[in-house]
Amino acid sequence: MDLQPAYGIPALKADNIMIICDLHIGVESHLRSKGFHLTSHTSDMHQAILDAADDFIDRLIVIGDVKDSVPGSTKQEYAEIPDFFESLFERFDTIDVVRGNHDTMIEEFLPPRVRIRPATGIRINEIGMAHGHTWPSPEVMDCETLILGHNHPAVMFRDGVGRQMTEPCWFRGSFCKESDDRYPVLPKKFIVIPAFNRMLGGSPVNVEGEELLGPILNSDMLDLDNANLYLLDGVNIGKRSDNMINGRENTRFKPSPKTRAKYS
Repeated sequence: MDLQPAYGIPALKADNIMIICDLHIGVESHLRSKGFHLTSHTSDMHQAILDAADDFIDRLIVIGDVKDSVPGSTKQEYAEIPDFFESLFERFDTIDVVRGNHDTMIEEFLPPRVRIRPATGIRINEIGMAHGHTWPSPEVMDCETLILGHNHPAVMFRDGVGRQMTEPCWFRGSFCKESDDRYPVLPKKFIVIPAFNRMLGGSPVNVEGEELLGPILNSDMLDLDNANLYLLDGVNIGKRSDNMINGRENTRFKPSPKTRAKYS
């Protein structure tokens, strides 16, 4: 299958399939509870999905974290998620949702036509797909390319006066093993998709001392140093090892591991 990212939108195209992740519908409700007065951006995500889908794409796969609240759910999620997916069926013949760590009781929100897949992932031809918060199944790992979400990958830049900014990025690299004790066969390549919901920002993958999320990216299976970072406009900024920076200077703003996990 020919894997191509959409220009400017965190969506991956694979022949007639479009793959996205980390919608986190309802995140505005959580932010409002913290004192931020924000309107819903769910309709913006809906339009971005339609903009990214070429005419020949007829299947949408969401690899995890449709909803934001965990545990529990919000009125916003109950109000927006069903209509969001029902209206997408006007454009896509088939929609699959692979469970993410935020997708507790997702059956209550999705139209019956949506096919709910296990957190261990699914495999279509030579690509395997999983959210990334748990180990994929051996069947999913027996593929050419493994596609993950969960990390909300971004690259951090710091200028000469210490100001820093982050940009969402694609994180693409290779496995450094052909097998290990857990899996008799491993993929050759991996791709981590940026979060579709731009309200989430991103978690830098190029900061010294900051762990990546999920068992696969924290294993010894991947050649992370030689993985490449691509911005949403397609610019390849090079290998991860060539773009590493020291820990965040403004440490008082650095989220705790518990907070970071909640938004992943």
